[in-house]
Formats: sequence, structure tokens, C-alpha cells
Amino acid sequence: VASGGGISPLGPSPPMWYHRDLSRAAAEELLARAGRDGSFLVRDSESVNGAYALCVLFQKHVHTYRILPDEEGFLAVQTSQGVQPKRFKTLPELVSLYLQPSQGLVTTLLYAVDREETATDDRDYSDGEDDKPPLPPRSASTSTPPGPETPTDSAPAANGLSTVSHEYLKGSYALDLEAVKQGACALPHLNKTLVASCKRLNGEVDKVLSGLEILSKVFDQQSAFMVSRMIQQSVNQGGDQELENLVTKLAVLKDLLSSIEKKALKALQDMSLSSPCSPPPLSMRHSKAIPVQAFEVKLDVYLAELTKIGKSQKYTLSVDVEGGRLVVMKKVKDSQEDWTTFTHDKIRQLIKSQRVQNKLGIVFEKEKDKSQRKDFIFASAKKREAFCQLLQLMKNKHSNQDEPDMISIFIGTWNMGSVPSPKSVTSWVLCRGLGKTLDEMTVTIPHDLYVFGTQENSVCDREWVESLRAVLKEHTELDYKPIAVQSLWSIKIAVLVKPEHENRISHVGMSSVKTGIANTLGNKGAVGVSFMFNGTSFGFVNCHLTSGNEKIARRNQNYLDILRLLSLGDKQLSSFDISLRFTHLFWLGDLNYRLDMDIQEILNYINRKEFDPLLKVDQLNLEREKNKVFLRFAEEEISFPPTYRYERGSRDTYVWQKQKATGMRTNVPSWCDRILWKSYPETHIVCNSYGCTDDIVTSDHSPVFATFEVGVTSQFVSKKGLPKSSEQAYIEFESIEAIVKTASRTKFFIEFYSTCLEEFKKSYENDSQSSDNVNFLRVSWSNKQLTTLKPLLSEIEYLQDQHLLLTVKSLDGYESYGECVLALKSMIGSTAQQFHTYLSHRGEETGNIRGSMRVRVPSERMGTRERLYGNTLSKQDASDSDPSICKNSYNNPAYYILEGVPNQSAAALSPELLPSPTSTNPQAAKLPPSSAGARNKSPCAASGPPHPRRPMAGHPVRVGGTTGSTLTRPPPDFPPPPLPKGALEMVAEAPFPKPRPLYPDLAEVRIPAAGPVAPMAPGEGFRRGGGGGGVGPGALDDQSCSVLQMAKTLSESEFPGQPPRAPSAPPPLRGPPMGLGLDACRTFPPRNPITESIAEDMPEEALWGSSSSSLSVGESSVGEWLQKLGLERYEEGLLHNGWDDLEFLSDITEEDLEEAGVLDPTHKRILLESLRQQQQQQK
Repeated sequence: VASGGGISPLGPSPPMWYHRDLSRAAAEELLARAGRDGSFLVRDSESVNGAYALCVLFQKHVHTYRILPDEEGFLAVQTSQGVQPKRFKTLPELVSLYLQPSQGLVTTLLYAVDREETATDDRDYSDGEDDKPPLPPRSASTSTPPGPETPTDSAPAANGLSTVSHEYLKGSYALDLEAVKQGACALPHLNKTLVASCKRLNGEVDKVLSGLEILSKVFDQQSAFMVSRMIQQSVNQGGDQELENLVTKLAVLKDLLSSIEKKALKALQDMSLSSPCSPPPLSMRHSKAIPVQAFEVKLDVYLAELTKIGKSQKYTLSVDVEGGRLVVMKKVKDSQEDWTTFTHDKIRQLIKSQRVQNKLGIVFEKEKDKSQRKDFIFASAKKREAFCQLLQLMKNKHSNQDEPDMISIFIGTWNMGSVPSPKSVTSWVLCRGLGKTLDEMTVTIPHDLYVFGTQENSVCDREWVESLRAVLKEHTELDYKPIAVQSLWSIKIAVLVKPEHENRISHVGMSSVKTGIANTLGNKGAVGVSFMFNGTSFGFVNCHLTSGNEKIARRNQNYLDILRLLSLGDKQLSSFDISLRFTHLFWLGDLNYRLDMDIQEILNYINRKEFDPLLKVDQLNLEREKNKVFLRFAEEEISFPPTYRYERGSRDTYVWQKQKATGMRTNVPSWCDRILWKSYPETHIVCNSYGCTDDIVTSDHSPVFATFEVGVTSQFVSKKGLPKSSEQAYIEFESIEAIVKTASRTKFFIEFYSTCLEEFKKSYENDSQSSDNVNFLRVSWSNKQLTTLKPLLSEIEYLQDQHLLLTVKSLDGYESYGECVLALKSMIGSTAQQFHTYLSHRGEETGNIRGSMRVRVPSERMGTRERLYGNTLSKQDASDSDPSICKNSYNNPAYYILEGVPNQSAAALSPELLPSPTSTNPQAAKLPPSSAGARNKSPCAASGPPHPRRPMAGHPVRVGGTTGSTLTRPPPDFPPPPLPKGALEMVAEAPFPKPRPLYPDLAEVRIPAAGPVAPMAPGEGFRRGGGGGGVGPGALDDQSCSVLQMAKTLSESEFPGQPPRAPSAPPPLRGPPMGLGLDACRTFPPRNPITESIAEDMPEEALWGSSSSSLSVGESSVGEWLQKLGLERYEEGLLHNGWDDLEFLSDITEEDLEEAGVLDPTHKRILLESLRQQQQQQK
């Protein structure tokens, strides 16, 4: 379906076979639906602006011909070398020729495939949000000039010149003509027309001159006098004088702008020579000092699930950010204290437990090459994160590195409801309110970047930005610098940065896309900002999508239009949509997705603070699970109530009904306001907060906030200079194989892009291809067809931060059939490493790609430095890995099938074998990977290569609904592959101790790094087989179930003898702690009890050999003591809190008993009295 605004190049009524900016995949789908040889359509080319693509169906394959304009504007079908092209003035003339037989195409054009016309009424204000689309703001727009991909209005100029000129030519010019005939020398009516046309320009020039007047008075007195006189003369001017005055003002403005900078520079140079040293400007002052913060913790002394050793001890961890010290104080008997001070450089590693959210391991450096680990239990997960943030800040502050390795980012989105903001938005900026909020200890620590996205913002840009700067200055004492402000009507985005980082920002870009009525009004749409922070690229998109509960498809299309049309980032990456152009892309705004549930049920769940049932019917979650929108984006868990539609002036009541002329309109409470992100693989990003305010009540939406810690890279400078030929690093490919969703049978090549390459490189065409299914094609390149890439620099420290972008393009139309991104870090080594990831194009998953490559680095360029993040401060606990669950094989051909199968075939499995509806969001998988990332639960332990590896970034992904993450729907006649023999019988023989994320995506599929692997014959991935049965309880709403998912599950139990595979590092499942019951996390086969690793949870005395007092096992004696008192019910709580030794129970207090679950006053009294008596007996 054609989309996008503006008039068609073929006129207001183009032929029905012309589909304008229809995507290649959608064109193939329309032709497949037509089904007859000779069916054709014409669409815009995706590779060349102004060109077209003629798509023809013949023998179930789609053939694409490029139609290119020449220098004179004539059109011709691209021909092979030496063949004279036939030229045409218009596209209809060209098509009419090829309707005749024997014109050189694969077949004659016989059946035109017409456009699917959409309803003309695109109003998106049906829910009362916009009764009438708001007019654009009166303030000057800050938008950049439209680029070749930026949609522009085709309507007459906004100043009304076309209308005024038309009126003059229609009638007034006759009056001037009559006056000239009578000997007049002036044209009063034309003059009046010009004055009216330039009226707005006159006002804009006055504004600019007024703004420059102050600078002129300081640096250029002569120009200042002229400017003042001009402004005075502009009042009450009219007729000829007004036009003459405008021309004079433009001349003055030109001279003023060209001279003021030179005169200002000279004046400042004179001042710097004559004036004494002045205090540093406010922007250079440091933020206020951070006080020492203390955390009450307990030493974790678990050895295994049931056995515990050691003595329960309380500790206080005091973080002195300004002094660069961590004091570990141990509380002992008789109010004595024992403490140890560690300087910032002695803290080697923080190890966050993913299973116990308030547990943290700290590795200290004791002596040279020796370290010590202590594991602590914090009061809450929020306290643990606050401690980590302060320690990270301390490390950054006292690091001897010139450039930061990590920055913190605040992102806020708020639909302001077309009214000014309240005087204070402190809670928004400080992340106070509901949901996942920051700890009070860290809430006032300034972030490095602040990004504010607003919708329905009626405040002018300058006033809005200044108000934000004032709020930040009030709380941080820093003068934040605005680096970008972009507006589209009332949709605004503002990015502010710490003054110390201002010079680290470069390549700032801005863009906007309209998606309002007919894609020409800016009441809905998106604004975006992109820039480089040193060597890391960032993109931010703020959008306001179509409203209305039933407008899901329209919202999805809004998203795809923005993804395709927003012109941001490196122009060389035009083959890639914006989701692959940036190291980190953040997408925020009023997405307007609603809840599909009865209003009364919604209100009941909200009142009970039960959000999981609502999140399962959230339209955005459901559409993401179907891969319709936000492919492979991540979103933090939502733990705050719906942010829309509140009664203004209160946060106690949702207003869900509105009387309209057409009747009563219902707006159910919904999470309209969201923040999502997508990052390159093996990058560091952690979301520390995600919530909404509860005290800003001027709008019917609540402001939403999120904060992130993000790893960044510096602009690398080689200490050894450019590499010599003997020191050159190489990126070498052994083979690549891709499966693309297409009915075409053309040849393909691969383009490689990276910031580490001087220019993009191309492979030769694929040397083999095969297909067992008309809708899919397997293409392969051997090492002879793949070029060797030479990075600009050869240092491993540089290469481990680089990524490689690949796009698979066709030879017939040079159009992309799929793109992906690979991290070089896991590819570095002397032997080839495997990769496997998904392909996407225009926001849709279009296939997968796998291969073997290596990044060869010369030994003299292997030196690295320690990072403040990654392996240094973000390593996960090793206990979350278990090699026993990784027995697997990849010679099951079903791994490489991209299609779904009819759901009834899945019913051949019993309900217990069907995986739960869990959606995952992995990034590109690499072999062998590093240890699990900061937020990434690795399913098995694997030894990495000898060089340092940064962990991969993993993200929690929304879980809910009843659909899996399938790539495509199958054709109805495509049966599933045969089930492996004995797969059902082997269920009980292959237990998995841990829950595994099922419904895997393509990116999870990996090829083993070691061990024999059967070579895959051409077409093996499309091997057919039988299946049958009825629809089971795991049915998907689109009547399909992924073969890939089923095969992955079955093969895990089919080959128990295979060596453990490297972990695919999927994101952690959202288990019961996050609100999902066990049924929602059902695994195949059922999981066994989880056992912890001894190495991870052994106390530091046992691990590191340090001296300690004798240990006693106190669990049995504590249990016996409680049993004698008849209070054995409290044993588990006491042991969990570390009270496992009767000797130390004598120190327990009422508060400690309450924390262990003893709340009954009588029971507390019995326990304390018993302990007191035992203490007296010992004396």
C-alpha cells in the first residue's frame, strides 16, 4: 500500500499498477497473491532516488527490472552491457510497450496488480485526544532543511504568496494595466501584493535584528546605531517605503552577520590582554560534592542449597566518592568494630547476581596478582544498584583515563496536554514517583546526558529549553548545554549535556517525519536527534503516534514510516534503517497503544496493583511479539500504573469516558507513554530506572522517566601509528550463508560497512544457491567470493569496540534483502569463529545469516587497558551458568528452516512439551562469547578465548500474550519437518536444572565451535516431513508455530552426547519475582531444583585462603532449638537472613527477628528469653 505524503510524480491520479513507495517484500506478497504468470506492478526503487522497479511474476518467481532516468529525464529499463535501451518520456509509455510480446522481459506484462486503496478518512483524533488537529506553533521552526529522504509539504508556501499572487493575476493586474495606459509610472496594486507577501518576512527580519542589537552595541557601535534606526523606522512604514526598508534591512543584516564575529573576536582578544584573571565561568565549576554514603549489608555465607557454614556478620559499606575510598566495616561483639579501607584502584570487579537481586560480589586486590572476593546481601535491589552507581562514579572520578568509559543518560517523555508545564518538574528530573525508581542516595547525582521528549507541548522552544536548564541547574549546580532541539508542531525533543562533555559531542543531526492526516499534518509524527559521543553513536526518536483504541495497524504503519523516513546518522548507511545506524538507539514518546480489556476489569487490576494481566493485553507488547513493530528492541519491566488517561489536577481518577457528537467515546487507561531501546551486540547498557511521576497533574498523561548506564568508546589514537604491512590486522571470512525470504531467484552480493573501514566493501556474487520452497532462497558465498577487509587501525583495543554492518543486495535491482550487525570483539583470534544472526529490512525480519570469520590481530598490537565497565564492573555471577544444561546439537536441519508450520502439526507434541509463550530479544550471537553481560543470563558456562572479552549486552523483554516470536507464516502446503526419533521418549532423560527461554529467535541459533558437525547439503534446511493432529493449548493467534523453535527444543534432548555449546546469552526470563507465575515460564522438559555453584557462593575465607576464626555448622542446632520451642516455622527465615549459628544468635535483636519473619510479639519474647537463658548458662 502506498504511504507517505505529497503528490505522486505521475500526477494526482497515477495508474493503479503504480504503488509508489511499496516495499520489496510487500510487492512480492501482492504478486504471490495474484498468482498468475505475467502479473506485474511498478514501485519506487529502494536503491536509487527517482528510479522505479518493475516487478513481474513468472513461474512463481518474482523478477525485478530497474527503470532508471537518464540525464535528460527519459526512462529506460536497465539492460545488460551492449544492449541499446529503449527510452520513454513517461512511465505509462514504458509500461505500454512491455504489454506487447517479445520485448525482452522474462514474460509479457499481462495482469496489472492494482494498489489497495485505503480509506481517505485518516483522522487520528477520534478518541477525544484531538478534537481538531492543533495548528502549528507560531514560534519559528527549528527543523533542518529537508533532505532527499525527508518528506516535505507539497502544499503552497505557508506565507500565502501563491494565494495573493493568484488574486493579483486574476483581477488586480488589470487595474495596474489601466493605470499604465493612462501614463502612470507606479503599480500600486502590485506594490500592495508584494507588501502583503513580504509581511511575514519583514517581521522575521525585525526579530533577527532585535536579537543582534545587543551584540552590536557591545562589539560594533556603528552597526548598532544603524540597527536601532532601522527598527524605529520599521514602525508605521507602508507602501513603497516598506519595501525599500525591507531591502535595506536585508543588506544591513548581511553586512552585520559578516562583520560581527570578527569584531567580537578582536574585542575579546583585547579584553584578555588587559584584564586580570577572572574566576572560571559557572559552566566550568564542578557540581556539588557527594557526601559519604553508608550501606548496611550482611555477609553472604551460603555454600549450597541446604548446607551453610560461617558466622552471620553485619557489615557497613561506606562509599567516599570524593575521597576515592571504600570502607568495609565489620560489626563484632561488644560494640567493637573492625574495618578495612580500599582505595578506588583496589576494587577490581563487581559481580551482580541475577538470581538474588540484592546480592553483590566484590573482588578486591589484596596483594600483587592476588585478589579476595566478598559477597554481600543488601537491604534491597535498589540499594545494591545505588551502591554500584556510587562506586562507578568514584572509579570514573579518580580514573587516570582522559576519556570516560561509561556515561549515565536520563530520558523522559511526557504528553503535556497542550497546557504549560507546572512551576516544578523536579520529580520527573529526579526520577521520583512510581515504578522502578532510583535510590534516594543517588537521585541527585547529575547525569551526563538529559533527553526530554514532549508531545502536545505548547511552550516555544527557547522558553522550554531554558526552563529545563533552570531545573537542572537548581538540582546539580551545573549549567547544562543544549546540543540539539528539534520540533514538529507540538512534538519536541531537547538534548542537554554536561558542560565537561560539550567538546565530546560531534556530528549532530536532526530530522522530523509527519504521520498526521494524509501524512501531511505534523500533529502526529516524530522528531529525532543523532550525534557521536566520542566514538559511540547515539540516536533518539520522540514520536506521537495515531490515537484511538482500534487504530493498531495505523500505529504500526506510523512506526514503519518513521523508521524508514527519519533522516539521521551517517549518510553512508542509507541502506540501513535507523535501528541499525547507531550503537544505541532510544525510542520514546506517546506511542498511543492501548489495553484490550474491559474497562471495569482494567480498573480492578489497577486498584489491586496487579499489572501483569494488563501487560498481557497491552497492544504494544502483543504487536512486538508478532514482530510487527520494534523488532529486537528492549523495554524495561513496567511496574507502574497506566499513565493515561487521568483526570487533570489529580492522579486518583482515570477519566475513561468522553461525550462526543457521535456518541460516548471510551479511552481505557493505558501505558501510552513508553521508552524502548536497541543496542549493537556486545555493548554495555543497563536500565537503572523506569517509572512515572505521581505529582505532576497538569496533563491527562503522567511524565515517564528512565535512566541508563551506557558504555562509550573514545576517539582512538594509535600510540604506534598507522600499521605497517607486517602489523596489519585483517578481517577474513571463510564462508557466509544466508536464507532470505523472497520469491526472486536473482544473484546476490554483500556490502560491508564499518567505521573501522576507509570505505564500504563489496563481495562477489554468491557462488551457490538453492531452495525447496518458493518463498525462501538459500544463498552461499565461499571464501573466494568474500573480500578480506583491512581495518584503519590494528590495535585490539580499537577493534574490540568496532562493529560490522552487512547488507545482502540483489544484482538485478541493487536493493537490500536484509541487513544485520556483527560485533568484532568475539571474532578476534587466530582461529575462525562462528556467527549467526537475523536479517531485517524496513523493520521486518527477512531471514537469517551465518558464517565463519576471524579478526587477525598482530601480536605487537594486542595490548589492552582495563575498562571501568564490562569485565571490570559488570560481570555476572558465575553461578547463573550450568554446563549440564547445554548438551545440544546443530546438525538437525530444522534449525535452518525459517518458516512457521500450521499449528495443528505442533499438537503432535503433548501440551507439556510445547514451550511457553515467551518472547526473547537477543542481539547477534557470536561464538565463542564472553562471560555473561551485565544484564545477561548465560545458559551455560563456556571458556572464552585468551584475550579479554567484554560481556554482551542483554535486555529484559516484555513477556505476555499467547504468541511466539515467529519469523514468517508458512504457505499452507508446507508441512513441518519430521520429529526426531525418540524425542518424546527422551524428555525425562534430559532434565534442565534451569528455566530456559524458549520460542528462540534466529539469533539464538548457533553453530558449535568444536566437535564434529555434519555438513549441510544444499536445500537441507527445507527438508519436508509429515505432521498432523489437532490444535493444542499452545496455539498461536496467527495459526502458526515456529519450526525453528520446535526443532531447537527437540534437538536439545535428542543429542545428549554432544559437547556443550557456547552460550547464546539470551536475556533473563521474567520469573515469579517479576510477577509471572510458574505456568508462564514452563520449560521443556520440566526443570529440576536450582543448585548454586560452590565457587560462587563460598565465603571469602574459603575462596581466598585468608585467616579467619573457626567455622561451625549451626543449622542443625538452630533447628533443634526452634523445634524444642515449638517455633520451627521460623527456621527458614532465620537461616535465610544468616542467623545459622546459636553462638551469634545471642546478638539478635527484635528488629532482626522481624526481618526474619518473626512478627508475633509473644514468639519474639519466647525466642529472646530462651537465648538470654542460654547465655547465662554459658557464663
